[in-house]
Amino acid sequence: MVKKLETFKAKSFTDANSALAAVQQIYNANTQFLRDSFSEYCNGGKIKKISAYYPYVRITTKLAKRADTRLSYGFAARPGTYMTSVTRPDIFDKYYHEQFRLIIKNHDIPIEIGVSDTPIPLHFALEEGFHLESDLSEEQISELPEFFDVPDLDILDDEIANAAYVAKRRDEADPLALFIAPRVDLSLQRLKHYCGTRSEHFQNYVLFTNYQFYIDEFIKMGHEQVQSGEYCEFIEPSGGRLPQMPAYHLKRADGSGITMINIGVGPSNAKTITDHVAVLRPHAWLMLGHCAGLRQSQRLGDYVLAHGYLREDQILDDALPPSIPIPALAEIQQALEKAVAQVTGNEGYDLKKVMRTGTVATTDDRNWELKSYLTQNKRLSQSRAIALDMESGTIAANGFRFRVPYGTLLCVSDKPLHGQLKLPGMADSFYRERVEQHLKIGLLSMTLLRDLSPEKLHSRKLRSFDEPAFQ
Repeated sequence: MVKKLETFKAKSFTDANSALAAVQQIYNANTQFLRDSFSEYCNGGKIKKISAYYPYVRITTKLAKRADTRLSYGFAARPGTYMTSVTRPDIFDKYYHEQFRLIIKNHDIPIEIGVSDTPIPLHFALEEGFHLESDLSEEQISELPEFFDVPDLDILDDEIANAAYVAKRRDEADPLALFIAPRVDLSLQRLKHYCGTRSEHFQNYVLFTNYQFYIDEFIKMGHEQVQSGEYCEFIEPSGGRLPQMPAYHLKRADGSGITMINIGVGPSNAKTITDHVAVLRPHAWLMLGHCAGLRQSQRLGDYVLAHGYLREDQILDDALPPSIPIPALAEIQQALEKAVAQVTGNEGYDLKKVMRTGTVATTDDRNWELKSYLTQNKRLSQSRAIALDMESGTIAANGFRFRVPYGTLLCVSDKPLHGQLKLPGMADSFYRERVEQHLKIGLLSMTLLRDLSPEKLHSRKLRSFDEPAFQ
């Protein structure tokens, strides 16, 4: 017989440790209740409709002024009441603690923790590796919504992140975070599905690539780094067949290691994975991949540091129109340029021999070379683009959209406008020669970014004038 659902009265806390402990207590009790009830259901027990709810965090402030105007998060933008549901304190404990600490510090107000009215879907209370299809009969699966809450797609949107949120009631609290709890839980499940590793392994610094060559080299370097003692563990996908976008994790105990994901080709994949990685609130993500060089002076193997994007990927046009500029972030740009200089040995003016900085065009057409030469060349010339690829603009735009610091460092692998096409034999030889150096630059860039505090890295450029307080 399942115990009754424990009740919790809302309480206010003036220190982050106590507030986090309250979140953990509510979440652990309510998810355990769902798991126990589900176990009874699986064993044929008779149960009534079961519901349990996410914890909430609420603040009310009469003062919007913050003591340190350099901050980009950790404060309410204006007086009012703010609230969000929260989930998985086992993963987000450090994140929640830091958000609580900053709010208490900046506003000198208590944080209220209680039980929300947002039900926890059964699917999100179970272990990430649990498969309903293999563990229940067809009849039990079809009857599941009669006894448990299931994911509600009506509330799983990105209105807050898209700056499109409008309160439905006059007395409704404003958002405290970009993502509500079920939206986070959905992404955690999707990360396991797409990447083949549990969400707890993802690190705060993320590299995206579109070539397996980079992953092969990352695996090699990762094991070497663990043996040297700089990192504590290297995690790879398990289970035989690789998932759609496999993720590999070079871990540090505090979560400040490096995750690398092979996203494959195209802006659709780039949007899909960044939609979900964003809920983890990483400190930075970078694109390391190959591109078509568009300038005569470029050579195969040269680097391209994007400082602007011509977005013709079309995948984010509804959420973030292409007319909205995606700015370069100084902290990211400086780290990438410094890393290129250190790894290649080209300093100052000599850096121009191996790297160009400029606009990267991103297209959704892999066979863009087959378009009318004159039409395509005119468009690229007008934008002053120096390189073209299929993912960078999407990754940068979603970083901007979700307030995740972003950057792009590409390597020129072909020059179609100048008759240097990517052919199988050439490509294999070229990639293997250049990948090791390119990846070293990416890893060093992440090390340089890790030396900055999160407050410095999360730029105010990414925040609007009416932002949720959580980073």
